[in-house]
Amino acid sequence: MTRKALVMLLSAAALLASARADAALENVRGAILMNLKSESVLYIQDENRKVPPASLTKVMTMYVASDAISADKVSLSDSVKISRRAASQGGSSLHLKEGDVVSLDLLLAGAAAVSGNDAAVAVAEHVSGSVTEFLRLMNAKASELGMKNTKYVNVNGLPAQEQVTTARDMLTLTKRYISDYPDNLRYHNIPSIEYGGFVNTNKNPLLESCPGADGLKTGWVNASGYSLIGTAKRGDIRLVSVVLGGVKPEDMARESLRLIEAGFKTVASGGKIKVKQFLAEDEEQ
Repeated sequence: MTRKALVMLLSAAALLASARADAALENVRGAILMNLKSESVLYIQDENRKVPPASLTKVMTMYVASDAISADKVSLSDSVKISRRAASQGGSSLHLKEGDVVSLDLLLAGAAAVSGNDAAVAVAEHVSGSVTEFLRLMNAKASELGMKNTKYVNVNGLPAQEQVTTARDMLTLTKRYISDYPDNLRYHNIPSIEYGGFVNTNKNPLLESCPGADGLKTGWVNASGYSLIGTAKRGDIRLVSVVLGGVKPEDMARESLRLIEAGFKTVASGGKIKVKQFLAEDEEQ
């Protein structure tokens, strides 16, 4: 091999290594991936960029409600009468009507699986007596968990000024939520809920496309784009991914799946091959 050919070969190898080092998810505003077993962060990308949480807000709603259930302040079997405020919420809906009486269990399922904005408000009113008090508990919980860049202004994630979060904060929340209430995953992977003559489907694309996926929550408002907290377990390894601000729903679905699959490959390699390298290889195919 001539000296010139060797230099060209080495240069090409350096460019490939650089590309792999710079590999990133496409068309998203922030992302993070963690192996919950080792508590090691496997990937970060603009993880502290502030983005409206949209319906990812409901993970905190579920957490605060679960705290109240754990403390025996309310029960899953409680009958909840739906208020006018709850029934009038826009966006994703369980199609609750004012005066309906349903169980708290159904409301939690509706908030988690089909992102019912009406269900989230009904949960807040029942647990705390008012949305204002429930919001105080949500923000207090965020502070307790160290979610320094998150602020909640409502309980369901509908558009609101000053309501923000980050990928890292959503990871912090999800890690503790799954740890404290692992049984709640049953709410997040319900395929569909039929209520009031409507069939509401789970919008989490990972449940169908990613082996081992069993949660967790999607979100969308114009100001944030499409976001997804995903979690999947294979063997004794559970990964949690957060992808915020996809331009299109297919961006959110594709990049979340790529991230989790690259994460499992990294774990299988014993950490010798980084997530970015697997993402780069995926881009090359």
